[in-house]
Amino acid sequence: MRVGFVGVGRIGAAHAQVVRDHPAVTTVRVADADGVRARKVADELGVEAVATVREAFERVDAVVIAAATSAHAELMIAAAEAGLPVFCEKPVAADVAGTLAVLAAVEAANVPTQIGFQRRFDAGYVAARAAVRDGTLGEVRRVHLITADAEPPHPSYVPTSGGIFRDCHIHDFDVLRWVTGREVVTVYATGANRGAEVFATSGDVDESAAVLTLDDGTLATLQGSRYNGAGYDVRMEVAGTAGTYAVGLDDHAALTSAEPGVTFPADQPFREFWSRFRPAYEAEIAAFVDVARGERESPCTVADALESFYVAEAATLSRRENRPVRISEVRA
Repeated sequence: MRVGFVGVGRIGAAHAQVVRDHPAVTTVRVADADGVRARKVADELGVEAVATVREAFERVDAVVIAAATSAHAELMIAAAEAGLPVFCEKPVAADVAGTLAVLAAVEAANVPTQIGFQRRFDAGYVAARAAVRDGTLGEVRRVHLITADAEPPHPSYVPTSGGIFRDCHIHDFDVLRWVTGREVVTVYATGANRGAEVFATSGDVDESAAVLTLDDGTLATLQGSRYNGAGYDVRMEVAGTAGTYAVGLDDHAALTSAEPGVTFPADQPFREFWSRFRPAYEAEIAAFVDVARGERESPCTVADALESFYVAEAATLSRRENRPVRISEVRA
C-alpha cells in the first residue's frame, strides 16, 4: 500500500504516523499548503514530502485528506476521479450542495470512502451501541449528549467553521444515529453568546442546546459549550426501560461530585480532543487501510456524513429562526 496525505497539521500528521506504522503500508507521501510544515512532518516521520497536492495523488493507492474544510469537497472529487480510495476528515463539504456533489462523484467512480467520525471507534460508544442492539437497555426512552470544549478555538477559525452545530455537534448527530440505529426527524435548537465577540459577529454561538426527536419518538437532548473551564467534556447517556449506559463517565470526566464523601472522578480531566480520543483516531485510520485494501466495508460513508449534515443544517436553521425544523425541510 502506498498512501498520499493532503494536509499534515496535527490530525493529518498523527494519521500519517499511524499509516506509516501499518504493516501493509510501504510508502507515505505528504503534501500541505504550508510546504515547510510538510517537509518538517516528513522528516520527523521518515516519509516523503511532495511539493503539490497533485503529486500526493500520484503513484499512490489511497489518499487521506486532512486539509482545511474549504478544500475537502474538491479534493474528494479529485480522488474519486483518479479512482483512489479516500479518507476525509469531517465535514465532507461546507454545505449540503457540496456534500451532494461529492456523494455523486464517489458513487459514479465506485471508490471506497471513509469519513472521519472517530467516535464510532471509541470503546464507550461501541459498548453503548452493542447494549442498544442486543436489548441490554430494553426499549430506549432517552438520550443525552454533551460536547464541551475546555477553551474556544482560535478566533481566526470561528468565521469559517460553519457554526457550532456543523463544526462541533455534527459528531453528536453522527454518533446519535450510529448508537441508536434511528434517524432524527425534528430539531429544536437554541444558543447564546456569553464569550468572545467573534462568535456573535460570525453568526455563531458559544453555548448551545437542542431537543431532537427520533423516528420512533425517542427524545434526545444536546448541550455544548466553547467555554467549559472544567475540561474537555464529551459524554453520552442512553437510557432504556432496562438500564442506562453512560459514555465518557470515567476518572477523566470534567465534573466534580457535590455529594459528601464522593471522590469520583479521581484523575485529571482531558483538556482537548486528541487526549480523549487518541485510541479512536488510531483505530479509524487503521480501519481505512483495510477499507482501501478491500478487506472491509467502510465504517462511515459519505452518505452517512450527509445524514448527519442534514441534522446540523436543521439545527442551525432552528436556532436562527427560533422554531422546530423537520429534517425533511432541509433535505428538500
